[in-house]
Amino acid sequence: MRAAVISRQGTPVAPNVQVVDLPEPKPGPGQVLVRTEGSALNQLDLWVGRGLPNLDTTWPFTGGCDGCGTVEAVGTGVESSWVGQRVVLNAAVPVPAPPVPDVTPAGVDLRLIGEHDPGTHAEKFVAPAANVLDIGAADPVEAAAFALVHLTAWRMLVTRARLQAGQSVLITGIGGGVALALLGICRHLGCTTLVTSRHQWKLDKAVELGADYAVLDRGEDFSREVRGLTGRRGVDVCADSIGKAVHLPCVKSLARGGTFVTCGATTGSDAVTDLTRMFWNQLTFVGSTMGDMDEFRQVISLLGCGALRPVIDKVFDASDAADAYARLESGDQFGKVAIRW
Repeated sequence: MRAAVISRQGTPVAPNVQVVDLPEPKPGPGQVLVRTEGSALNQLDLWVGRGLPNLDTTWPFTGGCDGCGTVEAVGTGVESSWVGQRVVLNAAVPVPAPPVPDVTPAGVDLRLIGEHDPGTHAEKFVAPAANVLDIGAADPVEAAAFALVHLTAWRMLVTRARLQAGQSVLITGIGGGVALALLGICRHLGCTTLVTSRHQWKLDKAVELGADYAVLDRGEDFSREVRGLTGRRGVDVCADSIGKAVHLPCVKSLARGGTFVTCGATTGSDAVTDLTRMFWNQLTFVGSTMGDMDEFRQVISLLGCGALRPVIDKVFDASDAADAYARLESGDQFGKVAIRW
């Protein structure tokens, strides 16, 4: 089968992407084999290619956390009725902590398809049957582009930040997949949205999509502008994945009792914060990553009924996978970069 593999670790990643022939994977116990129709790229694809700390990647490696296609075969313990169904993947596979006598479990760890195990940028991939959902006649490329970013955004806003209809939300770095998913969910919930970007054209596109206010990030403290747009009050929630470069302005943009929720730190994790503002204004800081299958069902149902749709920047043919990586790596995209198989 054809697969878009990263041949070796390095920066930039795109020159190391090659389309090669690999043996077809076989579904193990509890797994399904999916013939891929669409896959989509995430920033994680680039982090994997650059080399993640404490992750012993074997090269060449097939990335891809987003995938949609038709089930061709099943492993032992899986109902044969799965065969022929079009499914979309939740790449986050739960790994329960080992039990320790008389100690409360520390929670569930995650093993990610496309990071720890071979991913979806191939003609076929395997996944636990418990991690796929039947999506019927939905467009497979659109479903692939929707899945992980909307699951991530849904968990950030609804589960972790406990966002309520009518609240105000600051979304940093509009144009990326997660940021645009955040915008779509906020609009669905009837929230006031403020978005930031260092590119005016991305702000203009976000306003066309329904953002209420656009803040040009000039690399300085934008919190005064945010407060000006909210009658000096600040926002109820700030949803960020940029990290160090914007962390302090985000904190200063929060209203009393506000929540800062983060799912990433692309500009660095060693941010300067304001603890005095945190305790005096009774702010809440929460982390979030991906989501479980209950959350996945909730957000996929919104795709199914047409309430939410992904913003797709460009769809590439599988043979041009290296160009897809280059598009994402350039930072010039607005929305998801996808691959049609």
